[in-house]
Parts: sequence; structure tokens; C-alpha cells
Amino acid sequence: MEEKIGSEALRPNPALEPLKVLVGQWQTAGSHPYLPGIILHGRTTFDWLAGGAFLIMHTEIDHPGFPDGVAIFGSDDMAKTSFQLSFDERGISRKYDMTMTGNQLKWWRDESSFSQRCTMTIEDNGNKMESQGEMSREGSAWEKDLALTYVRVR
Repeated sequence: MEEKIGSEALRPNPALEPLKVLVGQWQTAGSHPYLPGIILHGRTTFDWLAGGAFLIMHTEIDHPGFPDGVAIFGSDDMAKTSFQLSFDERGISRKYDMTMTGNQLKWWRDESSFSQRCTMTIEDNGNKMESQGEMSREGSAWEKDLALTYVRVR
């Protein structure tokens, strides 16, 4: 019988407990200010990874201007911080800091060339979420980015 290496670590991460409301499959619809009048449709899933040590998110939007992506949510218990590591089909990877307070999940990255932030509000007993992204290029003023409504499928 083969023993699973590191199996004792395959357990829930208490720091990620507030994110359990996200676990499931979601249909998305939204907009982007650079595409006025276009409704963007897609799908997102959130699942526990490694027994709950991490949360993994898969996303896709049915428009060629938006890449499919994957993100992993984790934490640093010593620093008492959480983060999101993302990667998309273009080969772009980014690290976002993250907080979950009440019914709001926020993630952000502050980089001089391109900063982003997103606020996701969980509604309807966890069956709907509204997110609004913002971006800033080269330190300019913040502007609206992708906005999505998530509706739970399961």
C-alpha cells in the first residue's frame, strides 16, 4: 500500500474558514467599461485544495478579451495575512493581498505600473455575489474594471 507523502497536512486551514461560503459552482454575468453595452457571461468554481489547506478558484468568461484563469487562496499564519496567487492562459501570474470581513471579500495589488483591487459582496444567504474591480495604470487615478454578478449553481 502506497503512503501519501505529507498526508498529515491535508486538512482545513483555519485562516481560510471564512471563505467556505464561496465553495461551489457559479454562473457569472457582468460588464467592463472598455466594452460598453456588452454583457459578459462566464463560470467560476471554488473548491478546497489539499484537504482544505488552500482554496482554488477557476474562472472563464465567454469573450476573447478575458483570459481563463486559476487562483489559489492561502495564508501566512505568522503575519496574519491572506493572499491570492493567480495565473491565466496568457502566462500572467500575480499575487494579491486579501481580506474577508463580514460579507466582503477584498483583494488588491499595488504595483507602480498596474494596480488592481476588487471588492466582492456576498448576498442572499451566500447564493449571490456582486464584485467590482478597479485598476490604476502608472499611478493614475483609479478607474472601474470588470464588474461581475455571481449566481450559485450548486
